[in-house]
Amino acid sequence: MDCARQEGKLTGGGLTERAKLAAIVAQRYASRSVRAATAPVRAFGRMRMRAPERLLIAPQDIRTADATRAEDIYAGYFAFGGRIVNTQGRSPFDLHPPSAEWARALNGFGWLRHLRAAETSLARVNARALVDDYLAARGRNPEAFDAATSARRILSWLSQSTLVLEGAEAEFYHRFLRALARDAAQLQDALGATSGLPHLMATVALAAYAMCADTPTRLQTRAAAQLSDAIGAQILPDGGHVSRNPQALIDLLLDFLPLRQAYVARGAAPPPALLNAIDRIIPALRLLRHGDSSLALFNGMGVTAPDRLATVLHYDDARGAAPLSAPHSGYQRLEAADTILIADAGAPPPGLYSLEAHAGCLSFELSSGLQRIIVNCGAPAVGGAAAREAARQTAAHSTLTIDDVSSCRIAHDSGMERVVAGQIVAGPAQIAVKRETLAEGALLDLSHDGYAKRFGLIHERRVALKSDGAQLVGEDRLTAAATGAQTAPQAFALRFHVHPSVSAMHAGEETAVVLDLPDGQRWMFDAGGLPVALEESVFFASPDGARACQQIVVTGKAEAGAEVQWALSRL
Repeated sequence: MDCARQEGKLTGGGLTERAKLAAIVAQRYASRSVRAATAPVRAFGRMRMRAPERLLIAPQDIRTADATRAEDIYAGYFAFGGRIVNTQGRSPFDLHPPSAEWARALNGFGWLRHLRAAETSLARVNARALVDDYLAARGRNPEAFDAATSARRILSWLSQSTLVLEGAEAEFYHRFLRALARDAAQLQDALGATSGLPHLMATVALAAYAMCADTPTRLQTRAAAQLSDAIGAQILPDGGHVSRNPQALIDLLLDFLPLRQAYVARGAAPPPALLNAIDRIIPALRLLRHGDSSLALFNGMGVTAPDRLATVLHYDDARGAAPLSAPHSGYQRLEAADTILIADAGAPPPGLYSLEAHAGCLSFELSSGLQRIIVNCGAPAVGGAAAREAARQTAAHSTLTIDDVSSCRIAHDSGMERVVAGQIVAGPAQIAVKRETLAEGALLDLSHDGYAKRFGLIHERRVALKSDGAQLVGEDRLTAAATGAQTAPQAFALRFHVHPSVSAMHAGEETAVVLDLPDGQRWMFDAGGLPVALEESVFFASPDGARACQQIVVTGKAEAGAEVQWALSRL
C-alpha cells in the first residue's frame, strides 16, 4: 500500500505552526504543574471516601459473553489484545504482561462476564479466586491504575458482583468493598488530571459506584454533576463524540445504558445529560452504519463487533431512517435504494481527542445492499506502531493526496513534539459542506484546505448519488488557495480502496475497472477516459486481521485547475 511512503512527509512547517505547537506544549506543562500543586488537596479528598457497608444493586452488563471462554480461563489461558498467555498454573497477576494492552485488559476484568455466562459453581469459584489474586498482587502492575483501566474494573466488578460475591465469606466481601472504594477514591483523585474519553469513562464509573453502593447522598450528587459536565464537554449536539471515532459511540452506549437502568433501579432520576446523550448517540450510529451493519471506517474505527452494535441499537426507540447529516461530528450520508455513501466532512478533533484520528478529510465509503465496495483501510486491532501510523495517513483513505503527503500533520515522538506525540497538530481548518436534493438524486459538494498552507491548493470533491442507487458520479478538482504555496507540488493521486471481498480487474484499455461483488453484483469504475491503475492495498478492519486488497488510483499533475471526473455504475 502506498501509505507506507507517507512516513516523514506530512504537511506542516512554517513559523505559525511552530508557534502553535509551542503553545500546545506549554499548555500541557502548565496543566501538569497545576496538578502537582493541587496533589495534597486531592489526597485529602480521597481520604474522606469510606468503604460502603454493602452493594445495593448490580448493573446489567449488556456486552456479549462467551461461556466457552470460561473453560480457557480455568485452564490458564488469557487472550487479550492479540496475545495469548498460558499461566501454567500461576496467577496471571503474578506474570510479566506481554504488552500494556494485555495488562490493561486483564486488570479491567471485563472477562468476568464470560465466567458468569458459564453459570457453573466452578466458574464462580474461579472468578472469586482470580479477584482474590488481584487483591493480593495489587500495585505490581502500573497499567492497572490508569484512569481507563480503573474505570473498567469498577464497572466490571459492579456488574459481576453477584458472580464474585455469591457464597463468599464476610472477610472477602469486605475486602472486595474496600478495594472498590479505594479504586473509586483514586479515580476521583485522578479525575482532574484525566483527559479525553478516559475522563468521561471515569465519571461513568464513579456515577455507577455511587448508585450501586450505599454511598452518601453528597457523593451521588457530585458523581452525577461530574458525569453531566463530562457528557456536555464530549458528546456533540448531533450525538457524535468529540474524537469523531465511531467506535467510541458503541463503547459509551454499552456503559450509558446500564447506568441509566441503575438510576431507575435505585428509584432515582437519571441526569438529564445522560438521557439526552443516549437519545442523540443512537441516531448518530445509524448515520454511520452500512447495509451490512458495520460502521464506516473513519478516525480510529476498526472491526465492528456486530453483536455489540446490535445490542445498543436494540434500545433504539425511534427505529427511523438514518439521519443524513451530522454537521458537528463532520459526517454526511447519501442513501438511495440500497446504496449508501458515507463521507468524512469534518475537521480533525482537538488535542488529546485526536490521538486515534485519521487524516481522511473528504474520504468516503460506498456500499450496495450487504456488500461493501469502496472503503478506507480502517484502524488495525492489533499490530505495531508502524501499522497504526500508516492507517492514519491520507493515502489509507479513499480520497486525494498531493505528493504522497497527508492532509493532517501528526506529531512525532521526538524532540519538542514528544509531549504531544500522536496528536494532530495541523490539518484542514476550513471545510465547506453543501447538500442538494435533486430530481435525479442527491449531491454533496465538499472542500478542505488541508493542502493550502504547503501547496497553495484546495481540494474540492463533488459526489452525486442517483435516485435509483445505481450510479455514483464524482468530480475531484484542485483550485488555488488565497495564501500558502511554500512548496511547488508535483503530482496528485486519487485513491479508491476496494473491499477485500470485491474482485477488481481492468476493462478495455485500462481506462476502467470492473468490480465483481460476492453477491453477483457488477460495478464499473471509469475516470472519463483517463488511465486507471490497480495497486495493492491493505484492509485493517477484518475480524481475522489485516487482509490484502486493491486500490483504484488515478494520477495527474497537482496544479490549480486539475480535475478528475469519475463514476461508479452498477452494470
